[in-house]
Amino acid sequence: MPPRDQGAGVTRTIRLILGDQLNPLHSWFKEQREDLVYVLMEVRQETDYVLHHAQKVLAIFAAMRDFSRMLREAGHRVHYMTIDDPANRQSLTANLDALIAGYNAGAFEYQSPDEWRLDAQLGEYARGLSIPWRMADSEHFFTERDEAARLFGARRQWLMENFYRHMRVKHGVLIDNSGRPAGGQWNYDHDNRKSWPGLPAEPADFRSYHDHTALWRTVVAAGIQTFGEPSAERVAWPLNRAEALRQLEAFVVHALPRFGDFQDAMSVRASRLFHSLLSFALNTKMLGPREVVARVEAAWREGNAPLAATEGFIRQILGWREYVRGFYWAHMPGYERNNVFGHDAPLPAWFWTGQTKMRCLGNAIGQSLEHAHAHHIQRLMVIGNFALLAGLAPGEVHRWYLGVYVDAFEWVELPNTLGMSQFSDGGLLATKPYVSSAAYIHRMSDYCKGCHYDRKLREGERACPFNSLYWDFFARHTKRLSTNPRLGLVYRQIEKMGVPAVRSLRERAELLRGSLNSL
Repeated sequence: MPPRDQGAGVTRTIRLILGDQLNPLHSWFKEQREDLVYVLMEVRQETDYVLHHAQKVLAIFAAMRDFSRMLREAGHRVHYMTIDDPANRQSLTANLDALIAGYNAGAFEYQSPDEWRLDAQLGEYARGLSIPWRMADSEHFFTERDEAARLFGARRQWLMENFYRHMRVKHGVLIDNSGRPAGGQWNYDHDNRKSWPGLPAEPADFRSYHDHTALWRTVVAAGIQTFGEPSAERVAWPLNRAEALRQLEAFVVHALPRFGDFQDAMSVRASRLFHSLLSFALNTKMLGPREVVARVEAAWREGNAPLAATEGFIRQILGWREYVRGFYWAHMPGYERNNVFGHDAPLPAWFWTGQTKMRCLGNAIGQSLEHAHAHHIQRLMVIGNFALLAGLAPGEVHRWYLGVYVDAFEWVELPNTLGMSQFSDGGLLATKPYVSSAAYIHRMSDYCKGCHYDRKLREGERACPFNSLYWDFFARHTKRLSTNPRLGLVYRQIEKMGVPAVRSLRERAELLRGSLNSL
């Protein structure tokens, strides 16, 4: 059904706002005009394209609803379509057809989507309209979509460090008066690799918690399928910019000083450690990367945070986040089909339950299912590490990551999963596969203590699966990987082991790969 108020006598412009475009500072909102109608929609098209974590659906819907409230209070005209609205056709474009007709709209505008599928869908839709249309910039990122591609030109493999230095200079971030990097170094990653002994204590959780039980009942009644723990009565993800700003300030004051030391650490005793958990607010555009980087840099200049921690955090935002976005747009469409190793094993059942005898995976996956969040090392060096070593189908791994994490949107998740984590693009994004045996996990965590498996053993029923899977992975893919200069040491070690030892490890790995559900 068309809207009840058809705006007789007024030629309206429909402006679409997607669920990850919740930026109240966008130039769209500088003026209130009777002829503008802002449209937000909860649609099955977006809840169902992959299976999503319950908290992700709740957090986005709740934030969209609060954004709609804020716009109305600011004097804007808003048409909000809930998931259970009888007029909801559950598709962005089908709903737009009805709204444009119902409002007798004379123009259509939307902000540039960050996901290729939505960019393609809305672009095709707009080009088919008989009314004027325009795609506005989202006004969020440091870079344009193609900026990284223009920087690297025809080079097949990009290097994030080169991009990161370019961004530091271009935007004057952590640069001294002579144009050199603050402290004389571009990168302090080597100072940011400590395990966490239990002290200093994990800071208190300063986030606001929300009761979304009523919304959860609506989601369930609508038939939306989800997984993970909904925790609907106590959802921690911010509703709006004001909450996100408070979270940013709490991070800077209470966690940033120790972030650098322990950014790669993992522990069963702490799920957050010194991480900001700002990625949901950033990726839904409640916060902008410029203000986050500026606030963190200011903390260092004021003497309230060490340079290594400041640089490490800024590298994630100004460097990696912008770099991955540029990489995504340069390689889509089709990047999601990369599978250079031909891996095709299905995800073990415990990816959906966390019930595995491997304590590291049980904790990292269990935390993901409980909180819809895990930090980058848990995602890369525990879950992703195992997925690659075990030969899991990268497309399935990608869809799981895209669904389980509250901050996962394809532009940032897909390159991180297929390129960085699974190396399924053959080295377009990463210079080597990021895999390890149990030794790395033991060094960076307390996961191995009390585990059913023994991290020191390579063979036998109690041997940590990571050990034999690690050596088997490199032996299976010798032809592709042995010429990689960063892997020379690995292949020299394999040669030193001797054929019988390697064969025995591979037999153990083959047994494990054939019984993943029982691990």
